Amino acid sequence: MTEVSSLTGRLLVAAPALADPNFDRAVVLLLDHDEEGSLGVVLNRPTPVGVGDVLESWAGLTGRPEVVFQGGPVSLDSALGVALIPGDEGAREGSVHRPGGGAAPLGWRRVHGAICLVDLDAPPELLAAELGSLRIFAGYAGWGPGQLETELKEGAWYVVESEPGDVSSPHPENLWRAVLRRQRSELAMIATYPDDPSLN
Repeated sequence: MTEVSSLTGRLLVAAPALADPNFDRAVVLLLDHDEEGSLGVVLNRPTPVGVGDVLESWAGLTGRPEVVFQGGPVSLDSALGVALIPGDEGAREGSVHRPGGGAAPLGWRRVHGAICLVDLDAPPELLAAELGSLRIFAGYAGWGPGQLETELKEGAWYVVESEPGDVSSPHPENLWRAVLRRQRSELAMIATYPDDPSLN
């Protein structure tokens, strides 16, 4: 089996030609990527459901818009928390924070830079001082071994670097264009691609 270069912490930006309606104009943050497969959350699919309606104890820590996001088509009845740890970009990726130096992992796991996965079973008050903006995702996007690599070869996705603000964007509906526009390559031109090319 060929070795997989990890794309954890990077963004998958859907190419305009990607036919799967689950990922039309999607921006996916990869939370895990290795030879066993890939897992990520779609950053630009807000739902009308308020965080307070489903996870009331976490509502005070979420950024705007204060709604649940559809993280992907898999396990829509489960929730993932993704947050930023302010001023902590240099810590080792994959490390687990232990408030008070306790032995049991509690709270969050670093994904990449300032981006972390939050344990939604932990008491929110223990993490309130640590977390920056928090997003709650219902479901996730998943790929089996080699599946994402095949889609990348087919040109379904552009892989670009993430920025902490992508997770907490107050205007997620503009994220697809915004991420493409900031690229210093021909990808910036794709941001101008019309929503419906048949109308041109």
